[in-house]
Amino acid sequence: MQSPLGVILAGGQATRMGGGDKGLLPLGDLTLLDRVMTRLSPQVAGMALNANGDAGRFDQFGLPVLPDSIDGFPGPLAGVLAGLDWAAEHGAETIVTVAADTPFFPTDLVAHLCETADGMAHPLVLAATPRGTEKTKSMSKSGLIRHPTFGLWPVALRDDLRAALEDGISKVVIWTERHGGREAVFGTDTGDPFFNVNTPEDLATAQAML
Repeated sequence: MQSPLGVILAGGQATRMGGGDKGLLPLGDLTLLDRVMTRLSPQVAGMALNANGDAGRFDQFGLPVLPDSIDGFPGPLAGVLAGLDWAAEHGAETIVTVAADTPFFPTDLVAHLCETADGMAHPLVLAATPRGTEKTKSMSKSGLIRHPTFGLWPVALRDDLRAALEDGISKVVIWTERHGGREAVFGTDTGDPFFNVNTPEDLATAQAML
C-alpha cells in the first residue's frame, strides 16, 4: 500500500466550546492544530485540512483547506468525503483522518491502521481502544470503543460514501460496517491517546497533560 495522505478534520461547529475553531486554541506555546500537524506530518505523504467557512483564517498553516461538499454539517463523514475527493485528484489510494482537537494521538497511528488493513480490497479501518477509556465514543460489538474521526479510508469507495451521505447516512460506523470495516486497537496504558478537547475544562486538562 502506498503511503496515505492525511486529512485533519476541523469542520465541526465546536458548540461545547462556544463556537469557533478549536484547532486555533492555544495549547502551551502552540495551537492545537500545530500540535496535530506536527504529530501527523511524519506519518503521511501530504496533508490537508477539512474546514468550512473562510479558508483564509488558516493561511498560517500552509495547508490546502477542503470544505464539505455536502451541506448542513452532516458530520465527520462529510469531511472524509472531501478528503477522498482531494486524494483522488492527487492519485492517492487512501487517506488517514485525524481530529483537529486531539493533540496526543499515537505516533504509530498510520502504521497500525495500515497493518490492520492488510489483505483488504478496500482498506477501511477505524482506531479503537479498550472499553472504559472514553465515555463519549461509540462502542463496537466486540466491546471496543471506536474513534470514528481516526481512520484509514479508501478512495475507491468515495462515490459510495457520497451516495450514502446524500441518502441521509451520517453516522460513521453505519457506513464502515456496511463495507466490512475493521478496528485497529491502540493501548491505553498511559491514558487515552484519543483524548479530545470539547470544553474549556478539557483544554485545561490537555494543558496539564503537556
